[in-house]
Amino acid sequence: MLRRRDRLRAETVREIKAIALRHMADGGAAALSLRAIAREMGMTAGALYSYYDTRDDMITALVTDIYTSVAQRLETVRAAAPADDPGAALTAVAMAYREWAVTSPQEYQLLYGSPIPGYRFPAEGDASSAEQQACGVLLRLVESAWPGLRTRLSAAGTDPGDSTDDHDWSDFTPPFAALARTAVPGLPPAAVALSLRIWGRLHGLLALEINGHLRPHVMDPATLYRAEVRELAAWLGSGDTSAGAASAGTVGTEAAGCDTAGADTGGEAASSARMAAMTAPGSSAR
Repeated sequence: MLRRRDRLRAETVREIKAIALRHMADGGAAALSLRAIAREMGMTAGALYSYYDTRDDMITALVTDIYTSVAQRLETVRAAAPADDPGAALTAVAMAYREWAVTSPQEYQLLYGSPIPGYRFPAEGDASSAEQQACGVLLRLVESAWPGLRTRLSAAGTDPGDSTDDHDWSDFTPPFAALARTAVPGLPPAAVALSLRIWGRLHGLLALEINGHLRPHVMDPATLYRAEVRELAAWLGSGDTSAGAASAGTVGTEAAGCDTAGADTGGEAASSARMAAMTAPGSSAR
């Protein structure tokens, strides 16, 4: 059991982080200030500095918390999906990712929004480890789908080697290559690249939505996102996606009717052909 002093400190840290997120929502991440937070809490700036030496230390603590929470959430829904249905796992992960982004836009912006002036994300430490946990979710998802993808590519008349041989570990930064080779041993560079392309497609639509760029064009941005998820799930090999969607909460329930098994994807061969193009170097995921 924590001592009273430790409990009070933990409560103060939670309050500092909550106020920081609210200030960020009101004025953007660049507006974060330890002095402003101290004033709202009725503390002196000096007292607040006993919790965080600098503004950057506080930002790093926030980033670490958010990455850890998101990674745990996504890994939970991925692991709950049927082991033999990577499409259902992708659906669950993708919908949980969107639910977090649209319900916690200030957190999303802190991780993926405009860079905060003067702040440098630490290359090592808890924040970096938490970020790697988030990356590992998609790597494991692609790992489960890769054998089936190669089989379907071959069945469609595409030599799997054509779409994998030109990828090399030198295409990635050394830290990310090391993470991938540790997290999913045996997964080839093409599959690792595929995990990044999937993230790019999901993240791209979310970034447009969170920043309000889709509202002038579509009534419901979720419709576009669900369509993107359906196609990605079909590429990975999907059966009944309802289990994965249900595990993703409210937004996932919206997608429960989007069973990719019945989606108009142009058939198995066409889906495999698109996957071959997607894994080929220099191709566009779009």
